[in-house]
Amino acid sequence: MPVVVPALSVPAAGAAFERTTIERRDLRGHDVRIEIAYAGICHSDIHQARAEWGAGLFPMVPGHEIAGVVSEVGPEVTRFAVGDRVGVGCFVDSCRECENCLAGEEQFCSRGMVATYNGKFYDGERTFGGYSTQIVVDEAYTLRIPDGLELDVAAPLLCAGITTYSPLRHYGVGPGSRVAIVGMGGLGHMAVQIAHAMGAEVTVLSQSLSKEADGRRLGADHYFATSDPATFRELRRSFDLVLSTVSADLDLDAYLGLLRLDGSFVFVGLPEQPQTFGVFALVGARRSLAGSNIGGIAETQEMLDFCAEHGIGSVIETIKADEVGDAYDRVVASDVRYRFVIDTTTI
Repeated sequence: MPVVVPALSVPAAGAAFERTTIERRDLRGHDVRIEIAYAGICHSDIHQARAEWGAGLFPMVPGHEIAGVVSEVGPEVTRFAVGDRVGVGCFVDSCRECENCLAGEEQFCSRGMVATYNGKFYDGERTFGGYSTQIVVDEAYTLRIPDGLELDVAAPLLCAGITTYSPLRHYGVGPGSRVAIVGMGGLGHMAVQIAHAMGAEVTVLSQSLSKEADGRRLGADHYFATSDPATFRELRRSFDLVLSTVSADLDLDAYLGLLRLDGSFVFVGLPEQPQTFGVFALVGARRSLAGSNIGGIAETQEMLDFCAEHGIGSVIETIKADEVGDAYDRVVASDVRYRFVIDTTTI
């Protein structure tokens, strides 16, 4: 029989959170039941709870940065045992048959990945996320959290960590690479740590210098204010990769001018408005303009292992369930350093 568990739900777009209950399915053969300890707050949770990315499925239980402990396993589970420390990221299923799934790129499933919340399984069953005390997930979409990572700082890695790790890895960042990170927020502070651990020379490009001390402490070699026009003159043709973690509109021609020959500018932040640029900014130095999503299951596990090896975790502020609404407002106001994490035992 399904299990009824406490959760935080948004009953309608933009509404306040309510304490409620949801059903988690009975275990299937390859399922694991996870007692959730922490759930990170991602800016995409806010967009979806407020229907800013289009119509959502309400009532909605957000949360795709989930960390906890296995409490029960299905009869065919081989990867996990009761007591294992695990995580769940942005998706909980995919077709498992298409070219992308077979290549370990399940996030680009041709049929469409099944989102951890605000989505539906292929049989029509609704998905509800990590702002709850339990979740049931197929073992194939469950991640092992290494012992070197505490569960609270690991939770945001399931989105913010992999969102930044994946493009840094894809574009071959390593010793000798010159990387610029645009923005020093929830995504940016992860990108700085990961790029530094990969051996790159890391520069932060932020609107102001207010977070310079944090940036340098986390691994930035240089820190510049984009509000200063001299920044773009001084850094022209400096970087192999510019990774934008912000949702603000950018002067792309200026940012593309920061790239060296064959350099790439990659979006992981999502500006709300269409972005424009002059093609000459690309062809003049064989530059690339690209975007990146999260990673597949194997790459996400690789990221978690990498972070544990290098002592990387999200810088967090832990909150209780009744503080989530205020936390949403603070995220929108950029009033958090650097990720909120919900203690789900308070739900």
